[in-house]
Amino acid sequence: MAAHRGDGFASALGRIWNRGGVFGFYQGLIPWAWIEASTKGAVLLFVASEAEYYARAAGAGEFGGGIFGGVTGGVAQAYATMGFCTCMKTVEITKHKVAAAGQKVPGTWATFMDIYRREGIRGINKGVNAVAIRQMTNWGSRFGLSRLAEQGIRDLRGKKQGEKLNAFEKIMASAIGGGLSAWNQPIEVIRVEMQSKKDDPNRPKKMTVGNTFKYIYQSNGVKGLYRGVVPRIGLGVWQTVCMVAMGDMAKSYVEKLTGESAEAKH
Repeated sequence: MAAHRGDGFASALGRIWNRGGVFGFYQGLIPWAWIEASTKGAVLLFVASEAEYYARAAGAGEFGGGIFGGVTGGVAQAYATMGFCTCMKTVEITKHKVAAAGQKVPGTWATFMDIYRREGIRGINKGVNAVAIRQMTNWGSRFGLSRLAEQGIRDLRGKKQGEKLNAFEKIMASAIGGGLSAWNQPIEVIRVEMQSKKDDPNRPKKMTVGNTFKYIYQSNGVKGLYRGVVPRIGLGVWQTVCMVAMGDMAKSYVEKLTGESAEAKH
């Protein structure tokens, strides 16, 4: 929907189904699941946890510490791996022109090598600054708003400041934080447009975050900047539950196994 801003939700489902049935919904899975998702744990969660700890140790509250941790982790992941991942995912999804012409659609790695030969490493990382903005606002919001929601749940349940929440309460707080974090959908639409391979004579030749924003706004208005926000709310809820709530649960489990808390270790 971010790439085809004239589509509604139903027409977007139909377009994807026509592109490959059930498998159409899984295009771009390899760069997304194998690399982007794995680096959420290896890079983003690790860096975010450390940054949040040091922010809290310096006197930041739960909300501020969560934002600082999420922003730091998001930027680290963006520049380490996300340029390649999101570029390949977007290319996989927007290669419909080749398929419509009756030609054989190249695979993920064939596409990667073709972009690399033509445009080098800059081509692979096209739109990486938009990705970094998206990731820092994504995870800054998701961690920060989840921590804020956790404190709200403590207040509602009569729990003390810093008292641990149960699993259900953690999941609810992360679902709230993840849903609200979709406020930055315009950045995601800009990122998709910058990495899209579609032909449009009205598109800027050298796309930056600024001129891409202007192009989308002139073409589709404010609604175009928020196209696809509903499914992205669902994605945000799921990812935040996995990364924040389940991440906290995993850390607590490890602490119990080792008999050592993160604070004591530091």
